[in-house]
Parts: sequence; C-alpha cells; structure tokens
Amino acid sequence: MEVEYEGQVVRLAGIKQRATLAFLLLQPNRVVATSQLVRALWPVEDPPASARKILQNAVWGLRGLLAPFADAGRPVALLTRSPGYMLRAAPEDIDIHQFHSRLQRGRAELAAGSPEKATTTLRDALDLWRGPVLTDLVEAGIVWPEAVSAQNARLVATEEYYEAELACGRHHAILGALEAAVEAEPVRERLCGQLMLALYRCGRQADALGVYSRVRSALVEDLGLEPGHGLRTLHQAILTHETALTVTAEPAPVVAIPLRPQPRPERLPGAAGPGPAPTRRERVVVMMIRTRLDPASRIEAAAGDLVLDQAAGVISEEVEAAGGIMAAALGAVSLALFEIAGDHGDTAYRAVSAALAVRQRLGGPGLTGHSTGITHSVVVGTGEAVLRRPAEGGPGPTWVSGPLLEACCSVLDSLPAGSVHVCTDTYRLTSANVIYHRSGEYTRGWLAERLREDSAEQYTTVPVVDRDRELDLVRGLLDRARHRSTPHLVTVFGEAGIGKTRFALEIGRRCAGADNVSFTFGGIPAFGADRSLAVAGEITAGCAGITTEDAPATARGKFTAMLTDLRIDDEQAAALTRHLAPLVDRGPAPQDGTDVGAVLDALRTVLERGAARQALIMVIDDLHRADDRLLEFVEDLAETAGPVPLLVVATARPALLERRPSWGGGQRHSASITLDPLSDAAIDRLLDFLELSADIDAQSPSTSGFRTLLDSLGDGPAARRRSMRRALTAPSAIPQCRSGASAA
Repeated sequence: MEVEYEGQVVRLAGIKQRATLAFLLLQPNRVVATSQLVRALWPVEDPPASARKILQNAVWGLRGLLAPFADAGRPVALLTRSPGYMLRAAPEDIDIHQFHSRLQRGRAELAAGSPEKATTTLRDALDLWRGPVLTDLVEAGIVWPEAVSAQNARLVATEEYYEAELACGRHHAILGALEAAVEAEPVRERLCGQLMLALYRCGRQADALGVYSRVRSALVEDLGLEPGHGLRTLHQAILTHETALTVTAEPAPVVAIPLRPQPRPERLPGAAGPGPAPTRRERVVVMMIRTRLDPASRIEAAAGDLVLDQAAGVISEEVEAAGGIMAAALGAVSLALFEIAGDHGDTAYRAVSAALAVRQRLGGPGLTGHSTGITHSVVVGTGEAVLRRPAEGGPGPTWVSGPLLEACCSVLDSLPAGSVHVCTDTYRLTSANVIYHRSGEYTRGWLAERLREDSAEQYTTVPVVDRDRELDLVRGLLDRARHRSTPHLVTVFGEAGIGKTRFALEIGRRCAGADNVSFTFGGIPAFGADRSLAVAGEITAGCAGITTEDAPATARGKFTAMLTDLRIDDEQAAALTRHLAPLVDRGPAPQDGTDVGAVLDALRTVLERGAARQALIMVIDDLHRADDRLLEFVEDLAETAGPVPLLVVATARPALLERRPSWGGGQRHSASITLDPLSDAAIDRLLDFLELSADIDAQSPSTSGFRTLLDSLGDGPAARRRSMRRALTAPSAIPQCRSGASAA
C-alpha cells in the first residue's frame, strides 16, 4: 500500500498505522466501529489491553500525514464519528475503487456489444495492479476478507478482458497469457473455457480437448465435482465443430499492450485455489435429493433438459439461502452440505427447512410453463462424514464421503416421490420446530410434513417457573437504567429449547405496562440474506405499534405518527422514513442495495428518541444468528447511546461466545445471565398449576387453552414432562406494545 501526494510517496509509520489506513480505505466515507478496527488490527491473536490506545495513536499519526491533502483542497480527512472513525475521500483518489469502477464500466460495454471499448477499459483497470493487494500487510500476517475479495475481483477482470479479446477475434494475441493463467488457476472453469476456445480457433482442437480432460480430472479427483454445464457444452461443441465457435468477422488489428507478464499470477492467502488438502472426520448435516422426469409427463427431451436444469437451480438457491453449499451432483442425485458451526439444532433446522422449500417449489406450478414433470425425494442426515477442504484456506468443504452418505443413498432408493425423510438424530434436533410422522412402512426414520406454526394462544398465559431470580436481576437493571438514564445490555445465554424466548417475553409482561415502560421485540430469522434488515424492521414495527395484520397504508400511518410523537424534525424524519419505512409498511421487500449501516443508524435514532420519551426495553432474540454488523450494533448500543433509560435484552445460544469470546466483557453497562434447564420438580409444579386452573375456571379466556394443552401432552410422567418442555419453547406470539400497553 502506498500514499502519494503530488507525485511523491508519503512515508507511513508502523504496520498498525498502515493497517488502520488500509482498512478505512476499503470502506471510504463510511463509519467503521472502533471494535471492528481493533479486530482488523489483531485478526488472529487477542488484542492487548492497550489496543484502543494503539489505534488512537495510529489515527493521530494518520491525520498529520493526510493534512496536506486537505490544505490542497482535496476532500481527504480522517474524522471521528460515533462509534468509530470515517475516512472521507473521493473514490477516484483510491486505486482499488478506480479499479472497480473501470471493471463495472468494461463489463457494461462488453454486455452492450462493444468489445473494443471493453478491451481498452478492462486493460486500464488491470494496469492499476502492481502486485498482490496489501502485500505488506499479508507479510505481517494480516489478511482480511475484503482483500481476498479484491484479489478475486482481479481474476474476474482478467476473465472479462480475455472475453472481450476473444470477441474481437484476437485469440492468437492472448493465447500465451491464457495458458499461464490456467496453469495458476487449473480449476477456474471460465478461464479453462476461454483457453479451450482460443486453442480451437488457433486450429489446435486436440489441445483444447486436452485442457478439458485435465480440468475434469482435477475437479473429479480433488473435489468430487463434474465440470459445470457451460464447460460441458463447450466441450461438446468442440467435438462436433459447431460453427458458432468460429469468428465470422475479420479480427481487428492487435494492439501490443498485453497484461503485465507474470509466469504465475500471485495468490493471496485465503483466495480460492486448487490443491489437495488433508481429509478429516467432522459432524455435519447433509441433504441428498433425487430429481427425475416423470414418464407420465411426456415432456420432450429438449424441454426435459431445461426443466431439470432449472430444478437444479431451484435446489441450489434454496440450499444457499439456508446457509448450505452444493457439494456434488452425479446424474439425478445432488448433495448439499450444511456445516455445523456451534449449534447442531440450528444447522439441522436449516437443512430441513431447505428440503421442505425445495419440495414446495418443485411440486408447484411448472418451471417452464409446463407442469413441472419432475418427481423428487429428499433425505436429510446428521452424523460424521469425511471432509476434504480446499487448500490454502479456501471456501467450505467440497468433497464428502463416508457411511453417512451411504446410509442416505440406501434410504433415497426406497422413498416415495415427494417425501422428505430425516434420520433419528435430525428428528431429535428439529422436532420442536418441524412436524413429522413415522416412516416405518418402508424404512426407519421420520417424514417431515411442514415447519411448525403452532398458535401461541394456548401458551401465552402459561406461567414461567424457576426463573424468578433471573427476572429479578433484569428488573433491577431496568430500575438502574431508569434511575440513572443509562443504557444497559443484558445477554441471556442458554442452550436450544431451554426457554430463552419465553423468558424474554416474560420480561416484557412483568416490566412493561404497569411501570410505564415500552417494549419491542425482534427475532433474527434462522437464515436469509437480510437478517439485519428483518430484525430492524420488526423492532421498528414494535416501536410504532404496527402489527402483521396492518395494511401498508395503515402501517405507514403508524410509522409517521411515531415520528411525530418523538418530535423529530422534518429533515431527520425524511431520512428515517427513507431507511426504515420500507421495512415496516408491508410493501415490496427492500432492494439488495439497501444500506444496512444507514438502516441501523436510523434504528439507533428511533430507539434513543423513544427511550428519552419513555423507558424502553428492546429484545433481540437469537443473537447468535446475527452477522458481524448487527453484533457490533447491539454491543455498542449500551456504550454509545445517549443518556436514556434503554434496556437491551439479547438472547443467544453459547455459540455466540465461540464467535465472540469477549462478548460484553469489560463494558460498564453489560451483564450476562445463563439459564439452566428446568428441573423435573419445576415442570411438575407447572403441570399441577395447569390442572388446577383448568378445573377451577375452564371458561376463563386466560385458562381456556390449558385443558387442550394438557390433553396433548401424552401419558406417563416422563412423556408429559418432555411434551411440556417442548410446549414452553414453541413459537410464541410476539407482543408489540408502546406507552404502557400489555406485553402479553
């Protein structure tokens, strides 16, 4: 990394100063939290006690180095912005952003049918590179995902450049560079396809087929994958001498400005790449699905290929949306892998959810305008498998084997069409959230019917037992927050199914309402690309009193009324409406380009202003599912929010501490509570209470559901206790109340 001023290189000090500037340059004109910067400076080891002081010194030194830019009228400044720092700079002054801009322009020109323009633009983009990105930091052991992403973007730009050159008919000019690139990236299919096409156009058909043979061997032997559809199609076209592969136009004159000669393009640690890796045995969840054309559909062969191809796309979409990866495909069978990261139950639930989503989509209206014409069956298994991960710290496992897969295959062969079968371990991990029935007619195991959507009406008046001490502790922290007008964070830890959500709702029931305290609740979904937006929308809706039954116009009216109640001026109200209203008005989903940071900043404003008007309890459920940005938001809220009575209650499984071992540690206004499992004696007392209440006043609205609940628990003390524990953790109606409304 270098900083230049009027043609001269500005000398940077130590590695921490260089890393601070580099991390801010990767995110210009955006606030970067101090805690995020600290983790960036010490990505492997634990930060020292003086970490924040070291960061402050680095920032102080950088401000002095950047001062000449401001004096010269350049918009460069390092500013302090809560909860961290922001580097204000024009994107055109940063080479990596120039590169991305030129790459986007070149791709647009290529897509618009202007390969000559695209060639020039993409070559200009690649000429900005002088070696691996941030190599000085890499040598010091500092590697960030943003740097790996930039290196991969360079590969994409290289591929786009070759694509443009091939479109111009200059296959001879780029042949040598393509061969070197494929030697360095032997399983990057687009590069291999471009080399095959260049060789074919140069009259070297046998060499082109040899490239395909080598890449296929590498994929199959090292990764357990077949080449993708595009590469297989190109291979077939070369075999049959398809006329579409030839260049019909006269090639344009060759401009002798090749890419900088590199015998082997540099590889950044962490970038995707080939190479064998040791195998290891790990506990995972796998989903195996077989898709076939239904002979009764009478779909023609060409249409059938299209249907199956689109079905494969559906499977991939649902698996990736649930946090899994497609590990392999062989004929009619596809294999998806869900790695277990801390919590087995959450991973198994995501896999079963993906399987049910696939079944719903493949069993719905036709993918191509026909009836789907597809039969399918799915097996989800949990257990140990042998994994081989890509070398050099590449992305998740791509090669799987072992008895778990053999067991899934044997079950798959006997399943009726449309079935989603799970093993006993998967059933045990997910039965609280998925409805199953036995599949004993043809194989041992369980068949998934649907995700559980139990009505909470029969559970909401069931009392919470054996949690009085923990509830009193939270009540004490709320009193302290109100007395001192100081935000506090309480994290409630507990294993899956222990009752964290019910505990959080009980906080609202006991603390809100009578004490003139507002309460809002947001749950983080198990999977999805917009978890932060989902929870931000739910919390905002709670603050505004918006319910799921409200029409878009009603929801927008309540949101506007909330801003008026909070006495927010017109300019700020417009900004809050722009960022938050689309999340709560029940209209179309926000676009992918939504600025999540701006949304969370807007939510912070609503929470601070709302708490200033009336003490506020905000609950975020299942925080272990949050991304890093949302974790930063929650952890910093108690430290950086203004002097307002705000109590932030977060529930989480212990997996959160595996990601953030120091969660809440050292903060003045942070506390943690761990919920232990309910004892058999506590469950028995609860059952006795329900029996007595149901017998005394069966017609009361608060107890009318008790008898139904008790009748559903089964026979025998042990079975009734198990069922009662599951009932206590069933999905609950979320109370959304303001200004003293009841929380339950």
